[in-house]
Amino acid sequence: MIVSFTATDHLHMAHALRLVERGLYTTQPNPRVGCVIAHGDAVVGEGWHRFAGEPHAEVFALRAAGERARGATAYVTLEPCAHHGRTPPCADALIAAGVARVVIAAEDPFPQVDGRGIGTLRAAGITVETGLLREAVRELNIGFFSRIERGRPWVRVKLAMSLDGRTALANGESKWITGEAARNDVQRWRARSSAILSGSGTVLADDPRLTVRELGDVDFQPPWRVVLDRQLRTPAGSHVLDGSVPTLLLHEPIASCADDRFGRVERIAIATAQEGLDLRAVLALLAGRGCNELHVEAGPTLCGALFAAGLVDELLLYVAPLLLGDSAHPLMHLPTLTDMAARWRLQTIEQRQLGGDWRLRLRPT
Repeated sequence: MIVSFTATDHLHMAHALRLVERGLYTTQPNPRVGCVIAHGDAVVGEGWHRFAGEPHAEVFALRAAGERARGATAYVTLEPCAHHGRTPPCADALIAAGVARVVIAAEDPFPQVDGRGIGTLRAAGITVETGLLREAVRELNIGFFSRIERGRPWVRVKLAMSLDGRTALANGESKWITGEAARNDVQRWRARSSAILSGSGTVLADDPRLTVRELGDVDFQPPWRVVLDRQLRTPAGSHVLDGSVPTLLLHEPIASCADDRFGRVERIAIATAQEGLDLRAVLALLAGRGCNELHVEAGPTLCGALFAAGLVDELLLYVAPLLLGDSAHPLMHLPTLTDMAARWRLQTIEQRQLGGDWRLRLRPT
């Protein structure tokens, strides 16, 4: 059935979407959800989900509305839950509050919800309509939907390059290709991710921290670090071994270490495939641990392997107006093509200037 939503419906759901953005950095592994309760044009309550384990958006909105929730319409960006998890069912809370109508942007694919919230509300006599601004909600929760529907996180690869497509000088020096504005922007993409992944080659070359710098007044949950180190090459004293944030170090089953340098990280053996770790197994493991969005900052070999395997969902490409020359490191190592029909096509989702640099968001088509 095609539902005809009013201008007022659009207004309130857009309001709920703005509330979703307030939980952009804090809700993992839960989805980001907003809720608005209204009588006609008048908003009587609003809320958003803030942290996993704490009340959901509907509960905050109902608390704000109080008795005014009775007979109102609730605008919720994601199907209300109908099961007892760490919090009681939101569908039951909406029923108890006496709302007359619930407008839902997107259905929740989580197996314990997946239509049950809608069914519970309708069984209680509440009018339920779905689909208003669905794609916008899915975009804000792109990692959650990827993990539940595909069994792997949304993989976003960050790269910084010169105009001639180079990421570092031949001697490995890469600080700094881009300016401060672009580097600050990267911190926000790191902060919204569940985990930051890199490879042992990058650890050996750059000794990165793979953490998020302070973001002013923005709260965030520090993403965990994931290092692919097939042969356990990460040296003692590396920043990724400092225990400052939870860290997974993934290696091949036969790799061993005689010292205690990995005592502050969790080591996990992963099956190998061709010349490296099985990347699909890596992503499945991370999804099983609740990873929604995976932020990758690695060298051309690992980035190229992910891309060639069809495992990159989005490129976050920072382009600086400079040239590094033919001997500098390439963006990615990819298989040689002999036919232009086989070229990799990318769609530009967004482009933005940051200081003197450009940020492109690209997705394989």
